[in-house]
Amino acid sequence: MGLTGGIGSGKSAVARRLVELGAVVIDADLLAREVVAPGTEGLAEVVAAFSDRVLDADGALDRAAMGELVFADEPARRRLESIIHGRVRARTVELTAAAPPDAVVVNDVPLLVEVGLAPAYHLVVVVRTEVETRLARLARDRGMSRAEAQRRIAAQADDARRAAAADVVLANDGALEQLHAAVDALWRDRLVPFEINVRHRRAVRMDQVQLAEPDPTWPQQYARLADRIRHAIAPDDLRIDHIGSTAVAGLAAKNVIDIQLSVPSLAEADGVLAERLAKAGFPALPGQWWDSPRPAGSGRWEKRLHGSADPGRPVHLHVRVTGSPGWRYALLMRDHLRADPDQRAAYLALKRELAASAPDVGTYATAKDPWFDEEHLRAEEWAARTGWRP
Repeated sequence: MGLTGGIGSGKSAVARRLVELGAVVIDADLLAREVVAPGTEGLAEVVAAFSDRVLDADGALDRAAMGELVFADEPARRRLESIIHGRVRARTVELTAAAPPDAVVVNDVPLLVEVGLAPAYHLVVVVRTEVETRLARLARDRGMSRAEAQRRIAAQADDARRAAAADVVLANDGALEQLHAAVDALWRDRLVPFEINVRHRRAVRMDQVQLAEPDPTWPQQYARLADRIRHAIAPDDLRIDHIGSTAVAGLAAKNVIDIQLSVPSLAEADGVLAERLAKAGFPALPGQWWDSPRPAGSGRWEKRLHGSADPGRPVHLHVRVTGSPGWRYALLMRDHLRADPDQRAAYLALKRELAASAPDVGTYATAKDPWFDEEHLRAEEWAARTGWRP
């Protein structure tokens, strides 16, 4: 898990509570000090880059002097980061590997969003606090002037950018007891079962259909998941698409993000790729999987299906061969429904009717087949008329 938040947000209070609950917390700030401690290669490289004016009387790094030197100098700041960040990452890997196999490992990283680390974690938690509250805390706890605190806050990512990277946002404008209650619930309801599911390669399943009203954040949630998948399968560079009802604005849907991963062959999907996805929290669902062919009776469209180990974010990850009928159909139906408001409304009415009368997932899916058989013909006519390509 990645944990972050702006200066003065109370991120450290969340980290301390997670330690009390049993998490292994790796503090990037502490590691950043460790890798430039006296006698380290890191400190020697800093001095070589910036001279000994950044040392105090005892030969240690004068962090205040270093901060003043690089704060308003972008090239200098990037040079310092190039010295420190790689060493912090290497040390983080060592500490993570040393944690117990059933540990929830929390990386406490102040600049997690700024340096683009979010896709590397199973889950990203952001602590968010109103700016005025943060300014008051920085004055009270760190003795900062208002101007200095404002300058530090402005130098970091804003709330909107952090929220875009966050799977969970913890509000921290109230009492400490309220924050602890939110952290405790996150630990109990999401982090612990998530860890168990990742370790046992177990995906979250939904047995009953419950339609959620259209959620404008579904595309943003997909984007985070896609970034995580892309990071997991690197260096492979495979196409990833948001498909299904959550990819069509205005449609109510099961609160499951459908994603399509394009592969050269299913044989390749079954090897190293499946293992990388499982480690990233997207384990393969057992059994054989295929799509209902259109038109009916034209043979099974085989695929692989992965789910999500995260109990807070169900996912169906459809792994299909690029250019195959099922692959093309998923993209065609998504784009056709996006383009045709009448058919989108008809599909929404059908979904609501079936969810009420056939709430079992299997029955619900089968009951939609006749409508999709007809809709497929309309979609093909639309594709021919508009020149659509996948």
